[in-house]
Amino acid sequence: MTERIVIATELPAAYQAMFGLEKYLGTTSISKSLKELIKIRASQINGCAFCINMHTKDARELGETEQRIYALSAWRDTRYFTEAERAVLALTEAVTLITKEHVPDAIYEDVARYFDSKQVGEIIMAIVTINAWNRIAISTNMMPE
Repeated sequence: MTERIVIATELPAAYQAMFGLEKYLGTTSISKSLKELIKIRASQINGCAFCINMHTKDARELGETEQRIYALSAWRDTRYFTEAERAVLALTEAVTLITKEHVPDAIYEDVARYFDSKQVGEIIMAIVTINAWNRIAISTNMMPE
């Protein structure tokens, strides 16, 4: 499979706008580790090999354990994640699969138990951003390095 188009080359302003979202996310109060879990889980759901490869490496560099990374796709069936992380993972799945049930009130309310409204917004922006990156990588056939 070959890359179809290099968005960064063909549409540099659009690519820089996406990096603007990443830059913003770097300033949020959500932990880097939690943001990587969001990125990995959404990328697993979307089947984005490029992003899974990138974000599992990034998570390891932040000290994330192999056990938690490997179990992430089955997080509901483990005890490896805190209640707050579990709430965020459920929200990540709901937003990523938004056409399935939209975002049920119970999932939103669970996240709001652990995070204030600004942080919930930051989490939603992290989920939305990785979903956009996934769609860019998948539609252009970006390959993991």
